[in-house]
Formats: sequence, C-alpha cells, structure tokens
Amino acid sequence: MSFRLLAVLPFIGILLGVPFVNRVEPLVLGMPFVLAWIVMWVVLSSVIMGIIYKLDPVNRQTSSGEEVRS
Repeated sequence: MSFRLLAVLPFIGILLGVPFVNRVEPLVLGMPFVLAWIVMWVVLSSVIMGIIYKLDPVNRQTSSGEEVRS
C-alpha cells in the first residue's frame, strides 16, 4: 500500500517546486526553466502512475488471463 504514496511526488514537484525554480534562465530545449520543469513533471506523473498501476496487486492477472479481485 505504501507505493501509492508515490502519487504525492507530482503534487510536490509541480505545486511546491515551482516557486524554487521560477526563473527564465537557463533555457532547456528552448523553453524557460520553469516551463521545462512543469513539462518534466507532467511526463514523470504519467511514469509514476504507470509504476503505481504495475505495483498494485488489484491489477494483477492470473495465468488464465482473468483479473484477480479482492
């Protein structure tokens, strides 16, 4: 169950991290640093949610292809 705490990371990264990286320089891929930071966290949010999905035992399947429900 503790792996679900990973879902807090995007919240921390986007909402609490932006005031600390709120600057234009350096440019990252032509974007201001703060915009690159937000884009990075949007992508990481998808990766983190995928990890949570894979680790969640509710989503495991049996060998016959049926989903296991508890």
